[in-house]
Amino acid sequence: MLSYFAAQKSTDIRKPKRRFALLPSGAGSTASYLLASRGLRAFGDGLVSLLLPAYLAALGFNALEIGIFATATLSGSAALTLGVGAIAHRFSRRSLLVAAAILMILTGFAFALVHDFWPLLLVAFVGTLNPSSGDVSVFLPLEHAELAHSVTDRDRTALFARYSLVGALIGAVGALAAGTPDLLRQLVGMEIKQALQFAFLLYAFLGVGSLILYRRLPDESIDPSAPPAEPLRKSRTIVLTLAALFSLDAFAGGLVVQSLLALWLYQTFGLSLATAGAIFFCTGVLSAVSYLVAVQISKRIGLVNTMVFTHLPSSLCLLLIPFMHSLASVIVLLLIRSALSQMDVPTRTSYVMAVVAPGERAAAASVTAVPRSLASAASPMLAGSLLSVSGFGWPLLIAGALKIVYDILLLVTFRKIRPPEER
Repeated sequence: MLSYFAAQKSTDIRKPKRRFALLPSGAGSTASYLLASRGLRAFGDGLVSLLLPAYLAALGFNALEIGIFATATLSGSAALTLGVGAIAHRFSRRSLLVAAAILMILTGFAFALVHDFWPLLLVAFVGTLNPSSGDVSVFLPLEHAELAHSVTDRDRTALFARYSLVGALIGAVGALAAGTPDLLRQLVGMEIKQALQFAFLLYAFLGVGSLILYRRLPDESIDPSAPPAEPLRKSRTIVLTLAALFSLDAFAGGLVVQSLLALWLYQTFGLSLATAGAIFFCTGVLSAVSYLVAVQISKRIGLVNTMVFTHLPSSLCLLLIPFMHSLASVIVLLLIRSALSQMDVPTRTSYVMAVVAPGERAAAASVTAVPRSLASAASPMLAGSLLSVSGFGWPLLIAGALKIVYDILLLVTFRKIRPPEER
């Protein structure tokens, strides 16, 4: 009888942990709102990252000009994130996120209505469009800092894995939805340019949804009488070193942002939007699953080892893709790469948040994000120019080599600097 009640008590104690279906234990409404907003933005990013080159091509722009647009979006995000990092300690993160959501709304409407090169390039620079399958926007450091404050060290990596999981899964759905303009053209005879404009209007309305969610976040008070904050003090050396390494990885990633990778597939294999969307849907799903696997691997071998030893084979796949002569072999390598290459995303974010002082997390998130954005902004134009003169796939080859160098440097530099849960 006693053993029965003991078993019942043990079962009751474990019950709260089962609520984790979406969130780790201890994560509350703040994490829920941020994961929901991440999902809305991920759908929009997955959609427009594939439709952006098709839309720009429909407006009459060539591969080099499309690469310039990709560079403008990334460099604009970098400049905006740098500005936010400089003033984040003076304003509440909720207010900054609300302002960013308003900018997202305006970006969607402007891209649907503006068609000339220079005005559209200006919108690309100051707006929130993302030509990559990942999140490289001003939202990222603000949300990362907010998430890190909402859980304990033990649950931090798991929460960031779920954040990345939501982004990857719903981003994959957004990529799959990129085939909708083709369907509208076939079913109702809508012009492809008009269908693509509707997609950018949808992007604007996704910004409205994010705005509603951000307004529900708690608004932390800023004490105007407090002395000026010094965002980076104890963690300056670590953060700057990490920022430099992440920049190398981001520069390589900018050579193969999803928009340009899709353009290479269009040019090399003559894919339709629907086929490309299906391929990137599958790669997105595999990336999403890998985030949860990364949590379990990091518990066994540590965050840094997980980042390096899952990233290296994915970089080798990237090196091999240009040498493949069949679409099937390219798809296989893309799937293998997607199952491995993104395991460093939640582990990298968790590591940065773990090795800096709690009061410096927001600044660390911004400082590591800004160089990444700047570096990734520098390479799409180079990739576009390479694609315009050669169909070999030089951007993929160069990106794979640079990423291998990044992995080796990260392991050598940080293998002995461990987060609290690994000490």
